Amino acid sequence: MAEVGQSLKIGDASLPNNVLLAPLAGYTDFAFRKLCYKFGAGLCFTEMVSAKGLFYNSEATKKLLHLAPEEAGRTAVQLFGGDAAYMRAACESEALAPFSVVDINMGCPVPKVYKNGEGSALLADMPRAEAIVSACKKSGKTVTVKFRIGLTKAEPVAAEFARMCEGAGAGMITVHGRPREAYYAGEPDYAQIAAAKAAVRIPVVANGGVFSRADAEKMLAETGADGVMVARAALYDPHVFAQILGRDEGWDRRAAVLGQIEDMLPFYGEQFTLVQMRKMAAFYLRGEKGSAKLRAELFACPSVARLREMAEEIFA
Repeated sequence: MAEVGQSLKIGDASLPNNVLLAPLAGYTDFAFRKLCYKFGAGLCFTEMVSAKGLFYNSEATKKLLHLAPEEAGRTAVQLFGGDAAYMRAACESEALAPFSVVDINMGCPVPKVYKNGEGSALLADMPRAEAIVSACKKSGKTVTVKFRIGLTKAEPVAAEFARMCEGAGAGMITVHGRPREAYYAGEPDYAQIAAAKAAVRIPVVANGGVFSRADAEKMLAETGADGVMVARAALYDPHVFAQILGRDEGWDRRAAVLGQIEDMLPFYGEQFTLVQMRKMAAFYLRGEKGSAKLRAELFACPSVARLREMAEEIFA
């Protein structure tokens, strides 16, 4: 059985540990990933990037690919799309040249992605999903796939889908232990993740409900997976990686907020940085006395300069 913190190999890449940061749309930008790496994350992923967005040269899509200098050669890109040709073109594009690992999203449950035949919709179309994995593999990239156990709890496909991914050339799979219908609610289905693990020889990472070291240990014990992926827990507390890995590192929320602001401001500008960091600072308030009132004040913050002052006051 894998242990929390052991190394993990994906294709030619060797990760320092098996505790990974999930790709989270709207949150896992380069400044946040930098913070997670600081606390020990073994691998981080970009936010979901649209293959068609890259094909049509979308500036907004390209911004999602920005890397901090210390990320070079270590961060993976998460790509989504429903057309094998677009997906391969994206993998072979100059925009993805800095990334050796491409993770294909086949689990996103949100309606606008699902209705477009992308994300978790591919769970119901295995031939198309297989064609996408195979096409991306032909680009020469190391390909991984993140998917859910099925569309509904009553009709799980985890083992079958895992075998398909391996057969099409995937070097690793991440299994979110909930069906599409559950979104992010409820206990993950350990048995279905275990079924996927038993069906393949490539590394399997388990995702869903990991908020602590105890959760990570339980996930590995219950599923036999090779690693775990942390999602929402990291938004509340990026220091969770140090906690899971048993590292003795402090969590200075003031320094985290101020550091993210300084990283983001030159690249994103005032308005985006303000909106994004109001959200992040509000997350970091979880468990704080009077946090509801403080969150309201944060969301009303009018400028980055005032946000800096508030970080000094709130997280002193």
